[in-house]
Amino acid sequence: MSKRIIVTGGAGYIGSHVSVDLLRDGAALLIIDDLSNAHEEAINRIRELAPGEVSFLKSDLADPADRQAVIDAVAAFRPDGAVHLAGLKAVGESTAEPARYYRVNIGATLTLIDALEAADARTLVFSSSATVYGDANPNPVTEDSATAPANPYGRTKFFIEEILKDLARSDTSKWRIANLRYFNPVGAHPSGRIGEDPNGTPNNLFPFIAQVAVGRREKLGVFGDDYPTRDGTGVRDYIHVCDLARGHAAALSHLADVPAPHIVDVNLGTGRGYSVLEAVAAFKRASNRDIPYEIMPRRDGDIAEIYADPKRARDLLGWRAEKTLEDMCADHWRWQSANPNGYED
Repeated sequence: MSKRIIVTGGAGYIGSHVSVDLLRDGAALLIIDDLSNAHEEAINRIRELAPGEVSFLKSDLADPADRQAVIDAVAAFRPDGAVHLAGLKAVGESTAEPARYYRVNIGATLTLIDALEAADARTLVFSSSATVYGDANPNPVTEDSATAPANPYGRTKFFIEEILKDLARSDTSKWRIANLRYFNPVGAHPSGRIGEDPNGTPNNLFPFIAQVAVGRREKLGVFGDDYPTRDGTGVRDYIHVCDLARGHAAALSHLADVPAPHIVDVNLGTGRGYSVLEAVAAFKRASNRDIPYEIMPRRDGDIAEIYADPKRARDLLGWRAEKTLEDMCADHWRWQSANPNGYED
């Protein structure tokens, strides 16, 4: 790959792994991140793992005061396209602060669209989510399954997908867009140099498990043990973050080969679900540490079970998940044990 790519949210958990993967494919990057849930040290480690051209702009895409600076920086970089990962991402928090989620996630996307339009760089890979499906579908879910998000976070992803589809369908559109519907990214780079380091209390399962295992937290809260699943806890399709990162490069390659306008929805998952308690047991084996947990009430917006049908990703992008749950746990533990306080070590 010899492209110039914007990566919004590129200092974050998924963004840092996507950035390393794109750099190793020969891309030059402009990372845009406000560091609200990321660390600038991640930029240093991206450069360490994959030498190449990496520029960094600290900016909030959702802040109107930063809009012109973003447009100017994108124009100066002369991109071929963008991977858009910036945004708020906690399901529980979104139910408590829905207006903030709509303002930030949708506002950031509109600013990026304006910047790419101005730079005549209308190729976009969007970080969407399996939460767009809600809980009304049989498993595994396909890209044609019903979309009925069960929480404001998922609705922001769904509304952004709709905005992008309207953009692709507009008169004389030159846009090429891939909506990548992630399932549950976990794990870390096998080097242990980059990984998930959420600010404050983790909202996702694996970083919470890892922080309990390393001694930063006393116990894990398991939200609900009365779901209609095999052990009563929620079942999710966990995907290694490095597999997920490869999916972005595959999507960019696909978009480079199709005429505009073009838009496609693609699931990125393994096609298999694991329960919370199964994930806890796997992490115990990987870390050789006890993981105390407490059953707590269900969280608003959570669903019982969801896992992907990844056939379209195989057929269209030539991509499939390769790493196992054991790989995910081993790599996540390698990151957490080497960086017990995250990037602040």
